Amino acid sequence: MKHRIKNGIVLSIVLLIGGFPGCTTASPTPTSTPIPPSATNTALPTDTPTATPRPTHTPNVAATQHMAERKAEAQEYFELGYISTERGRFIEYDDFEEEWAQLNWFQWWLLDDTARNFYMSAHFKWSSAYRSADTSGCGFAFGIQDNNDNYAVFLDRSQVVFIDTDQSYGYSRPVGPTRGTGRVKFDNPADKPVEADFTLIVSDAYAYVLVDGEVVGEYTLAQSKPMRGYLGLTMLSGTNKDYGTRCEMTNLHVWIPYGG
Repeated sequence: MKHRIKNGIVLSIVLLIGGFPGCTTASPTPTSTPIPPSATNTALPTDTPTATPRPTHTPNVAATQHMAERKAEAQEYFELGYISTERGRFIEYDDFEEEWAQLNWFQWWLLDDTARNFYMSAHFKWSSAYRSADTSGCGFAFGIQDNNDNYAVFLDRSQVVFIDTDQSYGYSRPVGPTRGTGRVKFDNPADKPVEADFTLIVSDAYAYVLVDGEVVGEYTLAQSKPMRGYLGLTMLSGTNKDYGTRCEMTNLHVWIPYGG
């Protein structure tokens, strides 16, 4: 089953990330900054037509193999203890490509689906218009509420940036890893596009971030805020120059447990 990305830019929120310590075990004290009005951007995600296969009486070997790979992925995460059951539904999305050029701001594009527990995975490819750009990259958002509370997770060339936005305190603050460093090492995306497989697993109070199949950080989530919410694709811009940050996502899929 393939779903489209909902049209439209949903929100952009200013984010102070200077000096973010990617390998601390607790969040630093943030500087309170009012959330500005939503930014306006006329670019809309492109709807990619999905071809409907003609009926056939013979088994679709490729589709069968594809689903077997998806089920094996869920089984692996279950055996590793990242999810509490391997039984669930898979959702696939069209490929995604966008640009965003507003320094230290991020925005998201809502998906059709809501979840509390899930895992979400894609192959990221991103580039930057400026070699000395600040932290930037592709990411996922989850727990998105009607008032725009959310979590967002980005893959930068040197670290995973995990953000908690809550209207009650009026700013976005970093969430440090409980275990792991949250550190990665990629070439400068201004020299050539950087590519990596990225997976976010959320299971009750915990989130796990995997880069190229390896867990780089485990994060503890706040129990005081609602976890069920919309899922989204997001990107963080590290420069105002030219196109800013360009992000492509392929092999984009989500797994949600039955009843979850």
